[in-house]
Amino acid sequence: MSERRGGTTLPTILPIFPLTGVLLLPRGRLPLNIFEPRYLAMTRDALAGDRLIGMVQPSNPGASGDNPPVYPMGCAGRITSFAETEDERFLITLTGTCRFRIRDELPLLEGYRRVVPEWSEFARDLGSEDEPAFDRERLMRGLKGYFQQHQISADWGAINSVPGERLVTSVAMVCPFEPSEKQALLEASDLNERARLLTAMVEMALMHTSGVGVGARH
Repeated sequence: MSERRGGTTLPTILPIFPLTGVLLLPRGRLPLNIFEPRYLAMTRDALAGDRLIGMVQPSNPGASGDNPPVYPMGCAGRITSFAETEDERFLITLTGTCRFRIRDELPLLEGYRRVVPEWSEFARDLGSEDEPAFDRERLMRGLKGYFQQHQISADWGAINSVPGERLVTSVAMVCPFEPSEKQALLEASDLNERARLLTAMVEMALMHTSGVGVGARH
């Protein structure tokens, strides 16, 4: 079964893939290497159906067991590229479609988890966002220090030219923030709030390392 929102069909049952520290946002692109048997089954079933998989994070990464508790909010992604390797792995790319809340969890199917998602409060995820009204120059200053700190290589010419939404989404997904910080970025109410939160996280990371505010002028 499925429901239509904003011209997009969303399922009433969604497989979920819990991964600590992995963030998918609407319109973001997430490459995944699938090798565990239950997630191979999940991917095969998704490909045979609506091609949607819900990315969620465990809420307690230290919990034991195969099915740890997860945060109540995730983001569904559509499989937009797919390849099968000679050693029977799947290489897929998910493109973020819409966030969801978990209303209920269903029994396992071939070992993978499924939930009943609630989509209604995230209908705006299905449309294009307006250009975010954030201090791009401030974020860029912070990012240069943050990337250097974490030895992340970057094409700054290309970064400077990308639209604001793609910049915020890509940086939020790629930066090695703590899982709780990744979840906060996911749960931001809109793109402007996410951009402000991302800027604050980058600056706080630099302050903890250097002991000075990145926005200070000398």
